[in-house]
Amino acid sequence: MPDGPALLGRPIRAAGPGVYLIELTAPHTTAPVDVAAVGRWIERVPNLSLDGARPTSKALAARLASFWLPSQSVVYVGSTPSSIATRVDALNRHVLGDRRPHAASQWLKSLAGVPLRVWWASTSAPEEYEDGLLEAFAAAVPPLEVRALPDPEIVLPFANLRSTLGVAKRHGITGAVLPDETAPASPPRVVQLPPGDAEGARAGEKGTGTARRVGRRSPDPAVSHAPRPRKPSPPTRPAPEPVYLSADGMARLEAELDELVRVRRPRNVASIRAAKELGDLRENADYHAAREEQSFLEGRIQALEARIRAAVIVPAATDSSRVAMGSRVVVEGDGQRQAWTIVGSDESDPAAGRISHASPVGRALLGRSVGDVAVVQTPRGETSYRVVAIE
Repeated sequence: MPDGPALLGRPIRAAGPGVYLIELTAPHTTAPVDVAAVGRWIERVPNLSLDGARPTSKALAARLASFWLPSQSVVYVGSTPSSIATRVDALNRHVLGDRRPHAASQWLKSLAGVPLRVWWASTSAPEEYEDGLLEAFAAAVPPLEVRALPDPEIVLPFANLRSTLGVAKRHGITGAVLPDETAPASPPRVVQLPPGDAEGARAGEKGTGTARRVGRRSPDPAVSHAPRPRKPSPPTRPAPEPVYLSADGMARLEAELDELVRVRRPRNVASIRAAKELGDLRENADYHAAREEQSFLEGRIQALEARIRAAVIVPAATDSSRVAMGSRVVVEGDGQRQAWTIVGSDESDPAAGRISHASPVGRALLGRSVGDVAVVQTPRGETSYRVVAIE
C-alpha cells in the first residue's frame, strides 16, 4: 500500500475513493478476543444468536477466535467510492452491535486492546483493488491454517465477513446488530413566557406569551423539565418454530443445500468475476444478471440453513394402531379411497400423497384408529373420512 501506516484513530489525509486495510503491528498466535467486550455485545443486542440459540460470551468469543489466522497481521480490508478518511474514521468510531457507521468491520471491536494501524491507497477502481488485496491475502495463508477454519472455502481477514462477490463467511452468528429503527424527529420545544417578554417583541408591544426557543433552557423555575421517556428496548426475537421433517425430507434439504454451496455458488462467483473483467459495471448486463442470481442463491442458502437448524426429525411410524406423524393412512371419503402420508408442513405435497400434520385433514386424522371417522370442515362444508388402514 503506498500510503501509511498510521495508528488507527489518528486522522489520515485521504479525501478520495480507494482501498484501506487494518493490520496488527505484529501477528498474534492466538486470537486476542475480549470476552468482556463480547459479553457487552450480547447484552446490547437481544436478538443476537449463535447457531440459532442465545450464546454465552465464552461460546461467542470462541466462535470468533476460530476464524483467527495466526500467521497473518492483516485483520480487515475495505474499500470506498467516496472518502477513505471518512470511512476509516467510521470504522474506528463503530460500537460493537450498532448498525452504523461501520458494522461490516465490527469484529475488530471484539479484540482486546491490541494496537492497530491503517494503510491506504487512492484509486478510481476501489472494488477491483479490494478484490486483488483479498486474493493476495488468501494466497498467503498457509494450507494448514485454511483447513483449520470453520469455513475453509472462504479465506478472508478476521474481520471481513463477506467477499467483494457477496459470499459470506458461514459463522453461525445472526442478529448481530440492533434493529434499524429511525427515531422520529423531536418537535421544537415551546416555552411559555410572560406577555411582552417573547423573543423579538418590540418595546411598547405586548407579545402573545409564546415563543419557540429551540435548544435553550428557560430561566423560569416553573417550567417543567421532566425526563424524556426512555426508548423501549427492541423486542426479543422469538425462538424459531420447529420444522418437522422425515429422514428423507431432511436428506432432500441437505442435498439441495450442498448443491447450492458446492456447485451453484462457485459457478455464480466465477460468472461475476468473468463479467467484471468485461469492463464498465454500469452497462454490464452479464454482471447485473449474475448479481441477481447471487441474491437468490444466498437467500435460498440462508433459508435452507435456518430450516435445517430448526429441524426435528420425525421417525417413521412403527405403531399402526393410531395415526401419527410419519403414518401412511388409507381413508375412504366422498365415495373414493385415498392414501396419504402425514408429514411436516415443509414436506407437504398433496399431489404426491403427502399432507401436512397442520392441515385441516391432517389435524382431523391424527390420533385416529382404524374404523374411526374424521370430520373435516372445508369451505364447501363438512367432509367425513373413515380410516381404513394405518401403515
